[in-house]
Order: sequence, then structure tokens, then C-alpha cells
Amino acid sequence: MFKIIDNYILKKFLGTFVFTMLVITVIAVVIDTSEKADDFVRSGLSAGQLITAYYIGFIPFIMSMIYPLMVFIAVIYFSSKMAGRSEFIAILAGGVRFNRMLRPYLVGAIFLSVIFWLASQYLVPKANEIRTDFQTVYVDRNSSYNGDPTKNSSSYYLRVDPNTFVGFKYYDTLNKMASNFFLQRLKDNKVTYNVRAESVRWDAAKKDWKLTSVVERTINGIRETLTKRDSMHVNLNVQPKELRRDDYLKDKLTTPELHQFIKMEELRGSEGLNTFKVELYHRDATPFSVIIMAFIGAVMACRKVRGGSGLHLAIGIVIAAIFVVMDKFAVTFSTKGNLPPLLAAWLPNIIFSGVACILYTRAPK
Repeated sequence: MFKIIDNYILKKFLGTFVFTMLVITVIAVVIDTSEKADDFVRSGLSAGQLITAYYIGFIPFIMSMIYPLMVFIAVIYFSSKMAGRSEFIAILAGGVRFNRMLRPYLVGAIFLSVIFWLASQYLVPKANEIRTDFQTVYVDRNSSYNGDPTKNSSSYYLRVDPNTFVGFKYYDTLNKMASNFFLQRLKDNKVTYNVRAESVRWDAAKKDWKLTSVVERTINGIRETLTKRDSMHVNLNVQPKELRRDDYLKDKLTTPELHQFIKMEELRGSEGLNTFKVELYHRDATPFSVIIMAFIGAVMACRKVRGGSGLHLAIGIVIAAIFVVMDKFAVTFSTKGNLPPLLAAWLPNIIFSGVACILYTRAPK
């Protein structure tokens, strides 16, 4: 049952968080607008079109990036103000136990964490789809780091299941067709089935691929059966959208879609999936970090110090910076090294949970 002290702390917690989040988001939008002003002008879009085609996706994206840190800063800010006015001393002197005083902090942190978790699973990926589509069309193509898009490889070699490999060249993403197609099926490291075709095209009606000028070979030991066909249909377990290179794919997929993508790519024997796995685990780990950071902020800022809120904020910014750097290093070690993706996503939380326990034992009670 909530009492006056719970409502008082919780109101300050949520109110400070909302204010801090809005201020930092507005600053981020202003900075981003100044950086992309030339791209916005070249796009020829009106202000209203820019809002619907870009900022409606950018704002949730930037909010998701700073969410845990804003919770942390908000807790430190209003708690240090309360400590500076000796409110915590009065609360503890009135007979309220320290653990009881932390309850509204944990309730507020869990509430914000659940909201962030739901947004990370569904809302933020949909917003990223809007943002990255604009980024790809109007920003990335104007980047000097992007290179010459005509020099990108148009040859594909895929493993569609554990025993089947396909390849083709000159894939046209607009017409969804390619040439020089081949398919090989292996058994015990020996080719048992081979198909070659002059061209392959996606058949939208049948949801499979149509081959033309086909030569089909079935190999059984020393015996080989050859069949020529004008056309045939094959199910490659690959759709045209999967053949388009998308550097933002992990950010655009909702969590169920990301689960399915990883499962399908593992079935195909694809490598380099750690980036997607880290993103998947991050969507659970980051909301949990909201609770940890709020707890650290509460036990750290409730102590009255001579430096007041300024000292608390300075320490808080240093801790937040360490958390971000540690998180980035863990992700890099996973995607570029051998660190397991699950551990990479949760490692900062594990370490800072220990920090929270140390600060709690030293907090004035």
C-alpha cells in the first residue's frame, strides 16, 4: 500500500525523468538537424514530410539510446536535491527504514523498465525502419564514406539448408532476377544433385524461384542422369528481400522477426550472426539496466555531501560513461571476437549489479 512518502518520491522520480528525457531529446533533434541540414535540403521534402519520413522514427530511436542514462541522471538529480534539504535525514529519523525508503525507487524503476522493454521489442524497431529507410535514400548515398555503389559485388553464394548450396550472378533487385544459377546438394561430402540454369527469377504468384534453360543432374555413385528442361520451379527457402544488403537489418526487425531470422540463418549455416544475437539479448538486458542504474542512483545520492547535487551529478556522469564504454567494448568483443553474445549483452549489468551491492552496503541507514 502506497503512503504519502511513496507518492512524494515516485512523483519526483517520474516527473524529473520525463523532464530530463524531453530536454535531452530536443537537444539531440536540434544537433541532428544541424548535421543533416544539407541532406534535408537535397531531399526536396517539406517540413511535414521530414517529420513523417524521418523524425517520427528518429525520436523513438534517440530516446531508446539515452533511456537508461536519463533514468540514472533523473534519480541522482532529484535525490541529491532531497539530500541537500536533509529530507532523507528526516525520513530516516522518523522511523522509516532505509529499505522501505527505497521501495518507491524500485517501483518507479520497474514501471519504466517494463515500458522500455515493450518499446524495445516492437515500437523502436518499427521506428528504426522509418529512420533507416530515410537514412539509406537521402543520407548514406551522399556520404563520402559510402564508396561507389556500382562496385558492390553482385554475386551470391548461399547455403539454403545444411546440405544444399546455391549461387548466381548479376542479381537485379528491381526485377528480382539473376543469371548463371547453380544448385548443388551434397551427401557425405559428395555431390548427389546438381542444377544449372541460364537465369532465375522470383515468381511472386507461386512464392518460389523459376529457372529457365535448365540442366539437371542426379548422381548416384558412378551413374549420372541428365535432364534438360525449358523451365522449372524450385523452393530455395530464400526470399528476394533477404538478398538485398541491409546494414540496418538488426535494428529494423521486431523481436519475433529477429528470432525467426536468426533461426533461419542458423539452419542455412550462415556465419557472423553474433551481431544479431547481441541485439536480441540486448533488448532484454538494457531494460533491466534501468532498474540497476536507478538503484545505484538512489543509494548514491541519498547521502548528504558538501558538494551537493553538483558532485553527485559529476559522479553519476562518470559512472554512466563507464557503463556505456563497457557495453560497447562487450559488443565489439562479441561481434569481432569470441565473447558469447549472451554474456556480452549482460556483462555490464552483471558488473554494475556488484557495484550496486557495494554502494548499498556503504549507504547511510
